[in-house]
Amino acid sequence: MPKFSIPYGRQEILQDDIDAVVETLQADFLTQGPKIKEFEEKFAVYVGSKYAVAVNNATSGLHIAVASMGLKEGDRVITTPITFAASANCVRYCGGEVWFADIDKDTYLLSLESTRKLIKSKPKGFFKGIIPVDFAGLPIDLENFKKLAKEHNLWIIEDACHAPGAYFIDSENKKQYCGNGNYADIGVFSFHPVKHITCGEGGMLTTNSKKLYNKLTLLRSHGITKNNMKENHGGWFYEMQDLGFNYRLTDIQSALGITQLAKNNKGVLKRNKIATKYKKAFKGKIKFQDLPKESYNAHHLFVIEVKNRKTLYNFLRENGIYSQIHYIPVHTLPYYQEIGYDSADLTNAENYYKHCISLPMYPTLKKEEQDFVIKKVLEFVNG
Repeated sequence: MPKFSIPYGRQEILQDDIDAVVETLQADFLTQGPKIKEFEEKFAVYVGSKYAVAVNNATSGLHIAVASMGLKEGDRVITTPITFAASANCVRYCGGEVWFADIDKDTYLLSLESTRKLIKSKPKGFFKGIIPVDFAGLPIDLENFKKLAKEHNLWIIEDACHAPGAYFIDSENKKQYCGNGNYADIGVFSFHPVKHITCGEGGMLTTNSKKLYNKLTLLRSHGITKNNMKENHGGWFYEMQDLGFNYRLTDIQSALGITQLAKNNKGVLKRNKIATKYKKAFKGKIKFQDLPKESYNAHHLFVIEVKNRKTLYNFLRENGIYSQIHYIPVHTLPYYQEIGYDSADLTNAENYYKHCISLPMYPTLKKEEQDFVIKKVLEFVNG
């Protein structure tokens, strides 16, 4: 039997999390109550945005994010092929076309140059928006993406699902936290159990636009509002103003999210300590994600590149280390192959996928467990 059983990611639920959920279970509201608003307000403060909208998962969040930007059938949006399928699928939900630009070979983030080249290869107005991803917790250079988007009249939705607590320093020497809304129209976060903050399932949208905030809250709940109360109607009155969805988060989940959020800075610090130890062990021997100057990585993942990736994957599993692959390039998935698409040269993304493997990365990873992971990876690489 293997000495350890080490997953690539793991949630941490402590007594304060359990107490918060139990307290909510005993309260008057299990859903559509005060805990949701409290979670939204605290999350907005945490990332530095004006508004936050809680949803039942990040996929729902991405869907209503693109819908709130007015995306319609035939509209074209650019994203990265190295992401979970939801970053692209949200465009398809609205009938739009997904176009992929390549990644940077060192940061694994959507390449600004590849995106620019793709945009300039088409007439002005051909594309409607960009969905960059803070892959593995590393913040993308949204300041320069914003300049590109402004030049071509494009909106930006930042997929920050991997990156609560991450930031970059902009040209004015200011910290720009992922999802703060200063360079993207909307930010999207995930609260799946393997992420930094868990609600079991859940998500959050952030924005600095009151207009978008109102649209997002409307679409989250059937397109229904009580805000336009007519004088001749009673308290039961409501209006359905748009074709919305039931994408609401519950008070139970929000209570868990509040306690989890309060611990995120500590968790991100621990993740960075784990990443530093990996980097020291692998420097000069194994390639890992580059950290641009003036960036702080939230380290949802720690990805390395190796030859014979499949063999390493199996070798680690035999030793009780359950690594993962992030991600199969979206443009190679059967659905996207069948619908067909036109995209940029995606050589970097395809080369990355041949070699990438995500090692265990979570705050409760023990020293002896990480030492064992490092030992086994080096043992494999050294033959």
